[in-house]
Amino acid sequence: MGYIKNIPHENRLRLAEQVSIQPGQVVSKTLAQNKAVSLTIFAFDKDEEISTHASHGDAMVTVLEGTGKFTVDGKEYILEAGETLVMPAGKPHAVYGQEAFKMLLTVIFPLEG
Repeated sequence: MGYIKNIPHENRLRLAEQVSIQPGQVVSKTLAQNKAVSLTIFAFDKDEEISTHASHGDAMVTVLEGTGKFTVDGKEYILEAGETLVMPAGKPHAVYGQEAFKMLLTVIFPLEG
């Protein structure tokens, strides 16, 4: 049994092709989820968003296609395909579809005790 799910193993693939942009939606596909890490790909239609929230883990986003706007602790960052941003644990952040775009989200959680 593999730890990464919902995508084929031992095959070349493009992550951006594993999730589709849907009108008026934010679509996500979880690839891994446990106490230490969360790995999810997202597709945002233009003007769709995930409102401000915080995580107890460091969140790293990598834009796969298009352009997204990320707001971290009140500061805006515009990221294009191939660019990455780390949103530190505990800082409020939000994601907005500046245009339709896709991203990979990796969250690393602290190991308790």
